[in-house]
Amino acid sequence: MISESGEQLGIISAQEALRIAEEAELDLVKISPNAVPPVCKIMNYGKFKFEQAKKEKENRKNQKVVELKEIYLSMTIDVGDLNVKAKKTVEMLGEGNKVKVSIRMRGRQQAHAANGIDVMNRFVELLDGKAVIDKPAKVEGRNILMILAPAK
Repeated sequence: MISESGEQLGIISAQEALRIAEEAELDLVKISPNAVPPVCKIMNYGKFKFEQAKKEKENRKNQKVVELKEIYLSMTIDVGDLNVKAKKTVEMLGEGNKVKVSIRMRGRQQAHAANGIDVMNRFVELLDGKAVIDKPAKVEGRNILMILAPAK
């Protein structure tokens, strides 16, 4: 058993521990019930739960949610358009988001999926180190997908 000040009181019977807690007008809380013998602590449980909720709320406030943004390319994209898409991708990565780059193949383009992967590789080169490939370019059905993460 542990007292409210944090000092160890040793092994005490459950009735004795409950009596000590009631005298102090506090709660008897099992900290690790699976231990032999179980470890209990005398504390104000309501105050403990309130402080725990407050810490959890503070942690959630400081946490940033990473979104997955998407950029669409085509197999026949020109250099100028590719540069514009690269700038937009750098902006998204700068905000700390991941970016999913996708190419949708239509008709005969499906027979030349290697050309789409080449477009993806050129696109990554334009980002000049501002992105790390999280998932490399891969053909999945009619789409070619790649996921980029911000570089540290």
